[in-house]
Amino acid sequence: LLLRWRRRRRLWKKVEEARQRQERSLVRMETAVQRFREQHPSVNMVSILSLPLPELSKKLRDGSLPPEHVFYAYVGKALRLATETNCITEYLQESETQVRKLKPSEKMGLLYGVPVSIKDSIDCEGHDSTLGFIKNINKPAAEDSVVVQVLRRQGAIPFVKTNVPQSLISYDCNNLIFGQTFNPLLYTRSPGGSSGGEGALVGGGGSILGFGTDVGGSLRFPAAFCGICALKPTGNRLSKKGIIAGVLGQKAVVAAVGPMAKDVESLALCMRALLCEDMFNLDSTVPPLPFNEEVYASTQPLRIGYYETDFFTMPSPAMRRAVREAKQLLEDAGHTLVPFELTNVDYMMFNFCVRGMFADGGASFLKKFKGELEKSSMGLFFWLAKSPSWLKTLLSWIAKPFRLLMPFIGFVSFFSTVDEVWSLHHEIEEFCHQFIAQWKKLNLDVMLCPMLGPALGIGYPGKLSVAVSYTMLYNALDFPVGVVPVTVVTDEDEEELKDYKGYFRDWWDRTLAKAFRGSAGLPVAVQCVALPWQEELCLRFMKEVEAL
Repeated sequence: LLLRWRRRRRLWKKVEEARQRQERSLVRMETAVQRFREQHPSVNMVSILSLPLPELSKKLRDGSLPPEHVFYAYVGKALRLATETNCITEYLQESETQVRKLKPSEKMGLLYGVPVSIKDSIDCEGHDSTLGFIKNINKPAAEDSVVVQVLRRQGAIPFVKTNVPQSLISYDCNNLIFGQTFNPLLYTRSPGGSSGGEGALVGGGGSILGFGTDVGGSLRFPAAFCGICALKPTGNRLSKKGIIAGVLGQKAVVAAVGPMAKDVESLALCMRALLCEDMFNLDSTVPPLPFNEEVYASTQPLRIGYYETDFFTMPSPAMRRAVREAKQLLEDAGHTLVPFELTNVDYMMFNFCVRGMFADGGASFLKKFKGELEKSSMGLFFWLAKSPSWLKTLLSWIAKPFRLLMPFIGFVSFFSTVDEVWSLHHEIEEFCHQFIAQWKKLNLDVMLCPMLGPALGIGYPGKLSVAVSYTMLYNALDFPVGVVPVTVVTDEDEEELKDYKGYFRDWWDRTLAKAFRGSAGLPVAVQCVALPWQEELCLRFMKEVEAL
């Protein structure tokens, strides 16, 4: 007992150190902004913050706006957001030196002087990538991740790291070290996750361009919940070197790194900047595909597949209306809309995604929590993963006919053998080929589909892990997909929600209905999907939807 008490005391001391560092970061930000304002009292920070990224970038590059003015405007706004939403974990103080050293030249990068925010799990030299784990405190990264290196070479200034949920396997944003991050639009709502700190900071205007990762919707949930845009590229379109995954080594559900911003044009500018020789040289596993301007700039009418539901997670009235209204407006704009029918989403969720990510019975995932003070919000999962084999068998038999523990059937199954993992990977490949065949048969360019929303109340994502079906599908398929806000929840949507029952009428459906309630005025988004490696077409489609 004494040893256990001493170990817990040591852990709490580390947590306290990390929190103090976070506090010092905010004090440094405040001091830096105050000093700048005293030296430059006439700078109009509000007008700087109102500029969209393409215009801001142009002014920085042509010299009409000094980088210091932009930098301190965003540090000031980010500080305010951090105080209100608890989105920032650390201020990268070396960014002040980087701004001072910026010099106009003939070879200025596309993001010259642009302050950018970085998710906790993306390595920045000299700073922790904690993933919300105490064991990762005081373990600074030895070098920048490739994405951060390329950003710096393009003239961007990474200035803060942002909060995540413990382990990243969650679409809320809470951990024992830094606590809960709040949605800037409504503090009682989750900002989404796992890139929740980014969603809150960009959504609140404290960063003009943010970077996160996505293995089941971790870029798309925060974007949708906070009313901004995000792009999840094909898994290997941007380098993941130096980016820490929630479940290391698994290949069934493909992770990606991508940008978040207020508008689609900003995402396009970011992809233009990143898809350069530096990216391809620093990580030779990334295919050397520069940004295709011709595809992005095209005005040819599109043939668009669409669906309103995946028949697994019943959409909220606002989600359904968002797709219907976007469909109608796209048809009015001259595009062709074709119904697309999804099948076997429940099989995909449990057999591909859950079994694929936890093929070792969750052993490697569990190992991450060894020696930690709390076990996130996944108590039932931990209990099931540690259960003896006979109990797992019994539970799986009980659960199947009644759908009682359906989200955990993958967890309660035995460890997969190597043969079973290979078989699963082959099955996912076949599923992908069949999906593409159906897409090609309908001669589609892109796809329009629902995005879970509006933002759920804090704590609800932990209870509703099943609701990731709309997003996780495209990680299993490894398709590029973006999120664009298109409407807000109306009083009529709230009235319709009273009749929401879900497809299975079980505890999860009832809880989801509760989580959706009281959301009038909150944003609702749609997903825009393209085939693998067609990020430019995906962005072009997002731009069409945004213009509606």
